[in-house]
Amino acid sequence: MRPTRWTVITGAPCSGKTTVIRRLAEKGFRIVDEVARSIIDREMARGLSLEQVKSDPDRFERGILERKLAIESRLPEDEEIFFDRGMPDSIAYFRIEGLDPAAPTAASRIRRYRRIWFFERLSCEPDRVRTEDDAVAERIERLLLDAYRQVGYRVNRSPVCSVDERVDRILKSR
Repeated sequence: MRPTRWTVITGAPCSGKTTVIRRLAEKGFRIVDEVARSIIDREMARGLSLEQVKSDPDRFERGILERKLAIESRLPEDEEIFFDRGMPDSIAYFRIEGLDPAAPTAASRIRRYRRIWFFERLSCEPDRVRTEDDAVAERIERLLLDAYRQVGYRVNRSPVCSVDERVDRILKSR
């Protein structure tokens, strides 16, 4: 694994990841948005429904994985960058879909993130893209923790607290 200065913010749906990522961007830090959400938004803007976008789970999850690999291959490993979800998240999502997680597991071993922040989840509030209920979010949470530990990460857990408190914890840990 090649070491990086990258920090991943992960957690179940509805845990506040994107809000914290946005705050870090406002403070001038370089961020990488959640790849799955960007793919879904792009396809829905083309007129597809969420069901159509996700109709082939294998193609959908592999598309996310390929996009993550492409993004990471272009980023400087020595620059501090904050990610809304990291490569091991794909291990969990492959498992959720009943897919073989070998490809995302191998991809998770190419580069080593400097730090992983796992956000405790809030109550799930569905939107046009987020359809998970609390039970599904809880399952995703367990699978995400297992995925990061499987590839050798120590996970820093952030309890539910304000956006500013989470940002402060992250920045103080650098």
